[in-house]
Order: sequence, then structure tokens, then C-alpha cells
Amino acid sequence: MRSVLGIVLTLSLALTLPARAAEPRARDLGIPFDFGSPGPQNAITDVPGVEVGHLTLIEGDSVRTGVTAILPRGKAKPLDQCFAGFFSLNGNGEMTGIPWLDERGRLEGPILLTNTNSVGVVRDAVIEYGRERLGGSEVWSLPVVAETWDGELNDIYGQHVKKQHAFAALDSAQSGALAEGGVGGGTGMIAFGFKGGIGTASRRLAAEDGGYTVGVLVQANFGRRHQLRIAGLPIGLELAAKAPAKKETGSIIGIVATDAPLLPHQLKALARRTALGMARTGGVGGDSSGDLFLAFSTANPRVGDTGGPVSLIMLPNELLDPLYEATVGASEEAIVNALVAGRPMKGFRGREVEALPTAKVLGLLARHGRLTNKGSRSAY
Repeated sequence: MRSVLGIVLTLSLALTLPARAAEPRARDLGIPFDFGSPGPQNAITDVPGVEVGHLTLIEGDSVRTGVTAILPRGKAKPLDQCFAGFFSLNGNGEMTGIPWLDERGRLEGPILLTNTNSVGVVRDAVIEYGRERLGGSEVWSLPVVAETWDGELNDIYGQHVKKQHAFAALDSAQSGALAEGGVGGGTGMIAFGFKGGIGTASRRLAAEDGGYTVGVLVQANFGRRHQLRIAGLPIGLELAAKAPAKKETGSIIGIVATDAPLLPHQLKALARRTALGMARTGGVGGDSSGDLFLAFSTANPRVGDTGGPVSLIMLPNELLDPLYEATVGASEEAIVNALVAGRPMKGFRGREVEALPTAKVLGLLARHGRLTNKGSRSAY
């Protein structure tokens, strides 16, 4: 049984995690990315109203897991609904609440990310959170909780994630810069054979395209090392392990937020474009991979009103291409940010995962003329 002190220390740590440490991200190091310019934080929280919180569990030699919470309209308006759409590239994964989201076209609360075996307890915790904190008897009864497998580094059958951890992730949600890599739901995740986890990025459209913002957050736990591509180069072939994994056993969850006024069918189309960003990093959606993507819009704040007709605004489909491009670019960059933020980790049964060798990657990019003039910054 874990000590009370261990739980207290973990919860205290979680409250500080949304703020990002002053470490260079992929773009800071000179890694180039296509399709537009990022917002101020280059994060999903650049979409006004969106807040994110992490709870990270690192205890002893075996616990390497956690919870990440995304609140589409923040803690100030937790029950305000959003239009949303879902896409599954490959279904070996779980995202609860999707049949109802597809039926209604709306997201009715937060989105939480965790490990595969903790989906049930986190789902139940979200329902309890609504009852306890918001005083509602029927709020969030079909919440959206998604997972990827962290059983290589975490004692996943130990069921270490508890109700209070989901509560802490929700309570700590805030706007601004975000922690990435091995934090929250991404704590024990592995991508392309390197330490993966949480990554985020954004794009702000030009004024002539509406000036809208698209933000993406991923929980990256997919890919084989030889597949990895960064800035269009087959980096993974240069970094291939002597004994690569025989098959892909990971997954990715991608969450897209935008303030563009889109309807559910358009948001489903936006979610599909996340898979193209994944492909640009080398992901192929292997048979054992669960690749699940959800997009929501914070526009049209009255979509949950039930008293009568609701007036809406929407973009015509013919104007969506800049949003598609932004989603692809931000998805690709979010995945690379997760890798750059990764740190070596030793966990369950002594298993070790190395970090992406950033200095070597930058050297390869420089050799092929793919590094920007920011590439002189330290690669730690």
C-alpha cells in the first residue's frame, strides 16, 4: 500500500505541472515545421477558454502513470457544451462517451487522458466530480475518458490511479504554457522507441482566413523507431536500435480545439486531419495501435441551450482548408514536442527507456540543411 505521504507529495507536485519549465521545445531548437505560425504558447491553451491540468504519479520503482484533464471552456464554465466530432484511425483503444457524442454532436464536459487500465476509475471519478463539486445529480454521466498503454514502465495492473488523482488533474487545470513529455497521462508513455507522452502545439490562421486558432494536444505512445520522421527526414533509420520492437504495441490520443465556428460533421473532418499529422512523423496506425482523435469548437456558446431555437454561426465547408492545414501542422509538431520533452525513465521491473538524442537529431537536420537559425541553442 502506498503511504499517505507519497500521495500528498504527488498531489502537491501535480498543482505545479501546467506551467512549462524554461526548456527549449522543438521549434526553439531550430526544428522546422510547416503550415503556419503558432499562437503565443504554441499550445492547445492558445484557444481562448481551454484549460489543461496534469496529475503525475511517480512512486518507488514501479509507478509511472497519471491523468491529464482538458476543460474545453475552463473551470469557469465546466458545463457549457461544445460541438464536437470523433475519428478512429485504428480502434485498438478506448475513448468513452463516443456513441453519445456522435449521436448528439456535442461534448458535454471535460476530456481526461490516462492509462488503459485506469479508464474505469477515471470515468467514475469525473461523474463523482460533477456531483460533488458542481452540485448536479446528472452531469457528465457519459464522460469522455481516453487511454494509451503504459505497462512497459508502469505497474499498470496495480491500479494506482485513484479518484483523487482525477480530481487533482481537473482542479489544477489552467490556461497558459503547459508541461509536456512524461507528465499527467503521458508519464509512462513511449513513442518511436523513445520516451514519449504529452505534447501540444497550435496554429493561428491569417486574418484573411478568419484569424482563428487551432490547438492540438496528444498523448503519444505509438510508432517503431525506424519509422520516425522529423522535418521530413527519416531520422529513425539513423537512430534504429540493434534489436527493434517486432511490432507496434502503442497508441495515440489526439485532441483538437478551435475557436472557429464549426458544426459536428466539420469537426469530425478536422479530427481526421490529426491522423495526417501523425503520418508526417512516421506513424502508420499499426494493427495493435489505438489511434483515436476528437475535435471540438469553443464557438457557438449556446449549443447546450434547451429552451427553444438556438442561433448558430458556421463556416461553409469551402473555407475549411486553412483549418485542415493548421490541424495537420499542429498535430505533427505536438508529437515532436512530446519526444523533445521526454527524459530517460526507469520503471516497472527495471525497464528503461531512453530519451530522443536531441543533439544527434539536430546534427542530422543541420547536415541536410533542415535546421533553422535557432538551432544553435543548447540541446541539453
